[in-house]
Amino acid sequence: MEKLKISLVSLGCPKNLVDAEVMLGHLPPDRFEIIVDEGCADIIVVNTCSFIQDAKEESIETILELADQKRSGRCRMLIVSGCLPQRYQEELAEQLPEVDLFIGTSDAPRIVALIERQFGCDESTTEIGTPDYLYDHSTPRVNSSPFYTSYIKIADGCSNYCSYCIIPQLRGNLRSRSVESVVEEANAMAGRGVREINLIAQDITAYGADRQDGTAIEPLLRELVKIEKIDWIRLLYAYPDGIRAELIDLIASEEKICNYLDIPLQHIDDQILGQMNRRLDSAGIQDLLQRLRDKIPDLTLRTSFIVGFPGETAAQFEKMLHFVEEGHFERVGVFRYSREEGTRAARLEGQIPARTKKSRLNRLMKAQARVSFAHNRKLVGRVEKVLVEGYSEETELLLKGRSARQAPDVDGYCLITAGQADVGQIVALRITDSSEYDLIGEIVTENPC
Repeated sequence: MEKLKISLVSLGCPKNLVDAEVMLGHLPPDRFEIIVDEGCADIIVVNTCSFIQDAKEESIETILELADQKRSGRCRMLIVSGCLPQRYQEELAEQLPEVDLFIGTSDAPRIVALIERQFGCDESTTEIGTPDYLYDHSTPRVNSSPFYTSYIKIADGCSNYCSYCIIPQLRGNLRSRSVESVVEEANAMAGRGVREINLIAQDITAYGADRQDGTAIEPLLRELVKIEKIDWIRLLYAYPDGIRAELIDLIASEEKICNYLDIPLQHIDDQILGQMNRRLDSAGIQDLLQRLRDKIPDLTLRTSFIVGFPGETAAQFEKMLHFVEEGHFERVGVFRYSREEGTRAARLEGQIPARTKKSRLNRLMKAQARVSFAHNRKLVGRVEKVLVEGYSEETELLLKGRSARQAPDVDGYCLITAGQADVGQIVALRITDSSEYDLIGEIVTENPC
């Protein structure tokens, strides 16, 4: 029997990407062939995000674009999975008749059975389970990232219930994997050549709280640093109120743990933070940042802010703008508040006009661009370890890579103007120049670190 060719498009965050890789892992290789070109696929899967309005719009646009493959290409089945159908299961079948099958955030293990059943149906089908699935080290998974790097989802779901966020309804409450399961997966990755692992969850500092057996991020890290072939361990999405002194000490003392933290703050005004249901106030945030900088002077900090939260005054925005201008963060992501039905913030008075939100976002990003440039200029002349990723998209004459200061997909990169190295090597790079987000340098020695 000829194999069915299947192509998957994953949208949204790295957590969504891991879900997509788990789905692909459940496809028996003797029956399915995973391909990149949607035009040659029998089955196309779109793994969607619906966290905010922009993500929903991107998901719908991608679905409609790929639906053309059913009319003009080889495609016989279009599947939409993930957060969008989990959230809008009743509306989508009516609004998107081009789609054959809708499945939710926890339905990856059933993908083969659902495909087989759908081939015998003339109408679209919606199969949305309860969001309670959690993969482990024994779960089949296809790594779609470059061979030298990978994400590990250490937990799913969230129990923080920020007032603007729909995630608990889409993903369920916090569910943490065991330390042993995560370590076993990381060991397997190291055996395949992975040198950098990026730990992800909705909130990695909450990891283990649901298990009530001593599981926590600190014991996990102590086990992960023992894996010889892993060079970099990066921590993403660490809620500020969960960053304990023990974690700070570990980052400071363990060479393999990158001096890098992604701490979503969302705002700095106490009234807004309270309405967001954030548990750390402005004074607590300032104290945390000071403790981090004192203990880890070479730390790279990334954060995210929301502009235009309901009731945000001009003065409250200016307070956040001034906070950014103070230069606390090397990296900042900014989102316009999205009024999401089903959240408490959607019912708040004082919704901010779209034009105002856009203006505030632009001002905040321009301010951070100046701060990022200043931080990068301080690195000129220093030698940084850089993970080589291949040739630059700008020119095939130059290699590019990332330092431990640069997370995959969201941060800038290092442009290598002199020296040679293989993809996946970690080299010593002397920084000779910089831009707002990228570094430029020359390889000091071609012996891999």
